Amino acid sequence: MADLHDEPHTLPEVGELDDEAQAAPFGPYAPLTAEEAAEAVQAAHEPESTPLERARALLAMHPVADGYSGLPSALRHLPCYDLQLGESAVDTDVPRLRRGNVGALLWSLHLPEGLVADRAVGATLEQLDLARSVIAAHPEGLRLARSAGQIIDARNCGRVAVVLGPATAAALDDSLGILRVLHSLGLRVLTLTGTSWAGGEAGLTRFGEEVVREMNRLGVLADLSGACDLTVGRVLTLSKTPVLCTRSAARALRPHPANLSDELLAGLGEARGLCLVPLTAEQTGPGLRDVADHLDHVRAMAGPACVGLSGLYDSGAAHPQGLADASGYPHLIAELLRRGWPETDIALLTWGNVQRVLRTADFTARAAQDRRVPSTVRIAELDG
Repeated sequence: MADLHDEPHTLPEVGELDDEAQAAPFGPYAPLTAEEAAEAVQAAHEPESTPLERARALLAMHPVADGYSGLPSALRHLPCYDLQLGESAVDTDVPRLRRGNVGALLWSLHLPEGLVADRAVGATLEQLDLARSVIAAHPEGLRLARSAGQIIDARNCGRVAVVLGPATAAALDDSLGILRVLHSLGLRVLTLTGTSWAGGEAGLTRFGEEVVREMNRLGVLADLSGACDLTVGRVLTLSKTPVLCTRSAARALRPHPANLSDELLAGLGEARGLCLVPLTAEQTGPGLRDVADHLDHVRAMAGPACVGLSGLYDSGAAHPQGLADASGYPHLIAELLRRGWPETDIALLTWGNVQRVLRTADFTARAAQDRRVPSTVRIAELDG
């Protein structure tokens, strides 16, 4: 397989895109000219516009950055597929991403349940290889992104940006060296659960703290969905970069184990982290309005700068009515507009907050690499 590690792209000027980009079917989140941007703003403020029309106009300017997609695992079981033309066997394909105004996706590399621990590294590498192969096979619709700047670059070229992660912490095999290798292959998010150093009731161990410091140095974001409260609290205190909860809603509205208490939501807001509310019936409820209720609650507890969206499409989860696949986001945004959400908060919800977290991680990593030597410790040296 060809190496897909792109060099950092410079943002093209409008009208000066490369031939490949000009030939691609851009879809609704293509780079906007000044006239198109003005028309989108006017449409969003048209007094006679319906909430759905306003939602589509807003999403043309601020597309959705979806915090969790299980597409790589879903594609593994298909003998053939074509995401560019459309694929009915999955919840996500390029046409539905365009209808849903999705501009970026975090692709989960989580492992199947029951996988033997010593297979975790190899299975994660296989997931990475599959994800990169899918992106390479759909160059007109998808582009691998390793930073916030490359996400903007992909959007300006009419592609959906794909960020690799979250992956399972067991994939490190208790080795910081493996963390660095996974990062070099494109990994940008790691879920801190399911290990002796991050998954127990005692919270984060000394080795777990060293993992978080090395993640900060590399620019790998910590995903705390499903972590115990002690681990969440310690990582919020220790991490120099904002943390993610890629699949967490409000525990006060629905007592799911992965949902967050009001206390943790407030702490996440103080730490400038990001709670990505999942669109699943189990965690948020059976209807679109139930999802909107969770978004209202998380925004109230953590602040508008700390709430985002995770579709969890192709993850095996059941979805609320009206949000069956990746094309449903405009209907959710229309419901928030009916509830009086300001357009500035919606722009943060869909696009701005994910961009902020990724940019902060990039900046912190550049600063830390000048100060901190890569660590070589293993778990036995600290927690043994």
